[in-house]
Amino acid sequence: MVSDVEHGDELVTILLVEPSPGDTRLFTESFKDAKLTNQLYTVSDADDALDFINQRGEYATDPKPDLILLEPNVPGTNGTDVITELNDEPALADIPVVILTSSAAGEDIIKSHGIDADHYVQKPVEPEDYIGFVQEIEGFWMAIIQEDPVGN
Repeated sequence: MVSDVEHGDELVTILLVEPSPGDTRLFTESFKDAKLTNQLYTVSDADDALDFINQRGEYATDPKPDLILLEPNVPGTNGTDVITELNDEPALADIPVVILTSSAAGEDIIKSHGIDADHYVQKPVEPEDYIGFVQEIEGFWMAIIQEDPVGN
């Protein structure tokens, strides 16, 4: 059974940075199918991701994400630049980042650029595998909460 992923008394706000409309749709549907009622926001490029994370422009009233799912090959500012900015800003450095790779070699490619994310996950190839993928993301979040039970 998959439970809601909660952070304290609030649901977790997840930002998905994914350029593929098809993958975005599969993520969104999989979160619903897995009965996760977290707040899932999606953007399709790194520039919008940085605006969302920093609550700028059209994203000024949206919540700061608790977890970021990042496809590093996004249009605009490079996905690795998003991680660099997060790491360089003390107010943002604590937001966990899960890098979504499209191949087993993806993690090595990202690490070769000197970028170290919190977790690397290979995106599913088949649509029916997305539920298990979403559950893996939930498991990652639960591990973070157990490491930091007071949310600091």
